[in-house]
Amino acid sequence: MNHSYLEQLLKQVAGGSLAPADALKKLKHLHYEDLGFAKIDHHRALRNGFPEVIFCQGKTAEQVAVIFAALAKNNHRIIATRANEEMYAAVAAQVSDARYHSMSKLITRDSGQPSNKKGSVSIISAGTADQPVAEEAAICCELMGHQVIRLYDVGVAGIHRLLDKQDQFEKSIALIVVAGMEGALASVVAGLVDKPVIAVPTSVGYGASFNGLSALLAMLNSCATGIGVVNIDNGFGAAALASSIVRAKE
Repeated sequence: MNHSYLEQLLKQVAGGSLAPADALKKLKHLHYEDLGFAKIDHHRALRNGFPEVIFCQGKTAEQVAVIFAALAKNNHRIIATRANEEMYAAVAAQVSDARYHSMSKLITRDSGQPSNKKGSVSIISAGTADQPVAEEAAICCELMGHQVIRLYDVGVAGIHRLLDKQDQFEKSIALIVVAGMEGALASVVAGLVDKPVIAVPTSVGYGASFNGLSALLAMLNSCATGIGVVNIDNGFGAAALASSIVRAKE
C-alpha cells in the first residue's frame, strides 16, 4: 500500500470502474493485519515511503514466510533482512518471485513494476570483508528506488584507491561509508565532500576491535563534520536514512 496504489484506487472508484464496496475490501487492512504472532503494518508505505521491512533474526522460517506473503499481497517491493537459506526456501514456496542474496543475507521481492530511480547514493566500503554489510545497504537503497554507486575495497591503507574515484562519489546526494577495523574511512570521506555521510561500523577486525565497537566509537568521535552513525553492521538502517535524505531533496 503506497501513494500511487491508493491514488489509482481512488481514481477507479471516481471513474466507476471499481465499486466502493470492492475498494473497501482492498483497504480493510490499511492500518495493520493481525496474524496472531505478528501485526503487519500495511500503512507504513503511506507514512514512510517504503513498506514494513522484516527483521528475520529470531523468527522461524514459517513466520518469515507468512509475514512475507502477507506483505506481498499489497506491495511490489519487499525486503527481509538477516535471513538464511531455510527462511528463503519457506518464502519462495509462497512468493515465487522472491530472491535470496547470500552475501547480504537478504530476501527481496521486486515485481518488476516501473520505478523511476531518483537521486544517487554512493556505497563506499573499506575492505572486502566489509562487503556483506555494504551490499545490504546497496540492495536496500536500490529497492527503495535510488541509483547506487558501489565503490568497494578503498580503505585508508591504500588511500589512493579512494581518491581515484572521488569524481564519482562526490556527485551523490548521500554517501554510506562502511568500515571495520579502526573505522577511519568515514572521517576521510566526510572531509572530501559537502554531502551527508552515513557511517556504518562493521564487526570486522581483530580482538581489540571488540566486534565493531572500536569502529563505532571512532566514527562517533570523528572530527570531520556531516557524519551520522548507525549501529554496528546495520546496512539496512543506513539505507533507510539515505533514502529519507534523498527523498527530501526531490
